[in-house]
Amino acid sequence: MRKGDAMTIDELPPLVARANALAREMGFPLTRQEAAPGGASACLPGVGLFLAVLAAGCRGGTIAEAGTGVGVGAAWMASAMPADCTLVTVESDERLATAAAALLAADGRVEVVHGDAWAALPARGPFDLLFADGGTREQVSSGGLVDLVAVGGRLVADDVTPVRALPPDSPLRVTDAKRQLFSADPRLVSAEVVLPDLQNSLLVGTRIG
Repeated sequence: MRKGDAMTIDELPPLVARANALAREMGFPLTRQEAAPGGASACLPGVGLFLAVLAAGCRGGTIAEAGTGVGVGAAWMASAMPADCTLVTVESDERLATAAAALLAADGRVEVVHGDAWAALPARGPFDLLFADGGTREQVSSGGLVDLVAVGGRLVADDVTPVRALPPDSPLRVTDAKRQLFSADPRLVSAEVVLPDLQNSLLVGTRIG
């Protein structure tokens, strides 16, 4: 991809295409449907493109990702972020972290850390963009997550199902820790972004205080 070229879901940046191929090679789910119930899956193209848009504006900034997987989300952000931006991504699974580190090794702005994201990231923050792509809903609901974001920075979480796409008896229609974090924390101005498939959405918040 040349500087200034527009990115679309149908035309993946080369690094993202390699990350998707690596996911297939390692048997890492590329969609939520392929994943085990409650299990991890790769960053969806619609989410990745949204992250790329945000990463492109992080001039001189620091980006963090909790839950690298094989590096699909990190590849989207690294493909778009300015030359003076850095990205740290943390993965608890050693096999996945090793694969992602090899994938992203050519980009000196990117660091892949094997470990617990919620233990590794606080000392490195605050961040201009934080993609919370790992951990349980209880971890994500912690107000400490917002503490990792700089004032004016953005917090993003995916793997959300739009309310209209939830089964009628889904408990998430009543209580969803992710949505509650974004809507209830007074430090965030937030919105839910529904992807074109109408089956997946993401949450984004800007820290204002």
